[in-house]
Amino acid sequence: MWIERKALAQEIPAAAPLETRQLCELLASLGFPVDGVATREGCDVLDVDITANRGDAMSHRGAAREVAAKLQQPLAPIAVSTLAEGRPVVEVRLESPACPIYSTAVLELGPDATPMEVQSFLLALEASPKRLPAVDASNELLHRYGHPTHAFDADRIHGAVSVRWAKAGETLVTLDGVERKLVEQDLVIADEKGPIALAGVMGGDGTKVTEGTTRVLLESAWFDPKAVKAAARRHSLHTDASHRFGRGADPHMAVVARNLLVGRLQAWCQATLVGAWTVGSAPASARPVSLTGALLARIAGEPLALAEAAEALGRLGCATDLDGGTLQITPPSWRHDLAIPEDLAEEVLRLRGYEHIPSVLPPLEGPPEPLAPAYLQRQRLARRLAQLGFHQTVTYGFISPEADAAFTAPDNSAEGRTLANPLGQEYSVMRGSLLPSLQAMADQNLRQGARQVRLFELAPVYTAGAAGPLERFMLGVAWGGTQGGEDYLSPTRPVREADLMGIARDLGWEGAAPLRSLGEGLFGFEVPVDRLPQEGARIIPAFRPFSRFPSVERDLSLLVGLGQSHEALAAAMRATLPKDALQDLRCVDVFRHKSLPEGRQAWLMRLRFQADRTLVGEEVDGWVAAALAAAESLGAQLRA
Repeated sequence: MWIERKALAQEIPAAAPLETRQLCELLASLGFPVDGVATREGCDVLDVDITANRGDAMSHRGAAREVAAKLQQPLAPIAVSTLAEGRPVVEVRLESPACPIYSTAVLELGPDATPMEVQSFLLALEASPKRLPAVDASNELLHRYGHPTHAFDADRIHGAVSVRWAKAGETLVTLDGVERKLVEQDLVIADEKGPIALAGVMGGDGTKVTEGTTRVLLESAWFDPKAVKAAARRHSLHTDASHRFGRGADPHMAVVARNLLVGRLQAWCQATLVGAWTVGSAPASARPVSLTGALLARIAGEPLALAEAAEALGRLGCATDLDGGTLQITPPSWRHDLAIPEDLAEEVLRLRGYEHIPSVLPPLEGPPEPLAPAYLQRQRLARRLAQLGFHQTVTYGFISPEADAAFTAPDNSAEGRTLANPLGQEYSVMRGSLLPSLQAMADQNLRQGARQVRLFELAPVYTAGAAGPLERFMLGVAWGGTQGGEDYLSPTRPVREADLMGIARDLGWEGAAPLRSLGEGLFGFEVPVDRLPQEGARIIPAFRPFSRFPSVERDLSLLVGLGQSHEALAAAMRATLPKDALQDLRCVDVFRHKSLPEGRQAWLMRLRFQADRTLVGEEVDGWVAAALAAAESLGAQLRA
């Protein structure tokens, strides 16, 4: 934000003798670094960096308050006259709690224009003067005092004015000439024909002040910051007004700003006041916050007297009451960022000077806490995959809606994971899967000539929930390209799904891993971390002594489809067999011939059983029958 030195000195006379360098250092010590200094209209102008939580400092008056508190010097009083309010000239209705106060006036304008010194002030701040007194006065007040106001052409307003939520299907042509489709979450100013302004953001083209305007209706209100920010973001309208309302303007400035605007129009163009009135009232003041000496000393790193804290906070406009060992503080109406005791302690240290904070080591109390089991598990998985030749990746947690839809489960709605203020369309959804990012990174490596890519990522994915996105850590693995060929003993071959299945087994995954094809010769899988063996669990089973009793083998010759998965068939058969007796289950032969039914192949499945006793033929036959039934449930048939 640009701050003109001369205008700043009008608000805080004690700043006038300071050199520009001294003023820049003073502002930086208060937490407002100066990014640059320019000379415009014969005066130095400072480019001051204002953080998003300090909307109160986005004006010359706001910056002057900070300088005055640091220098312990008084501010110049605001030269404003109190207006006698009377019967409304135009009915104003407040139909939404997002606008609790609306102060207005109607004036008949005279012939004179904006004074040259005001035009020079606006030019110095890179704000083009319109040479329309009502518009220029509103812009000048915004930069000088930080409270946005607006002027309507009163003769273009039809009937009563209301502040309400937009209705479905309504449109508004704003001052930039763009027709905007309004939604029901937009707060608007409307007359009896429809919206005439987007509240707190931009006025409408149909009621703008022009050279032919003879009567104006002034607006000085306070709008809910959330409603203004949402509307500005929704319509991509980031204006001076929305920046200030969105960061929290001072509700008690609504009437003062209206009176200042009336006074300027009366002085600049001999405007005649027809009537002034206010609807509603400013929101209640903030609740007192308690600050104890113990908390202040902990944050400061040394004991500080509460009386010193009360004096410093009083310079910032806070009302203080020292009661024993507790300081009761009521923040001023313009400081929305002071809500907890830590905020107030930081303000005391800021005014006192950060250079006075002692450099001390933090206390060490007892042994360090043990690492969380979930963290140790992820660390173990990462180390094991690195040992297997995989490279860990770190990708953004946000992806595009198209990439998300291609991999995320259908019941995981993207609507509950879409950001309200994304960096761009490609980063607008909180990811529901790791595979899109792994696929993109693997493809990039393969395009650049890599023979083989082995990637994994351990990171959270998100599921839409009633109270917001739910987080769950997942392991994503991608493997593709060509392996082997280093010597004549390892022939070159493409990576296969079975290779990746072996990785899942090595990590302790039980059953069929959810493998997916990620492209030509690229495969991947994604599994929840909490379903893998925990830290300390053995991935390799403990040794089991061999039985002294003989083993029994049975063969099943099955006709299965050409697309049948061996893993699925074996898993279904194992599920019906006793784990303590089944020693092995595998396919030992595959037969394909034209003599077999079309679309079928023959698998010879060998089952081996052994126990700590002699097995009986009847029970083994029963197990084989159960395994056959499980295979038949997947479409297999016993070969004759």
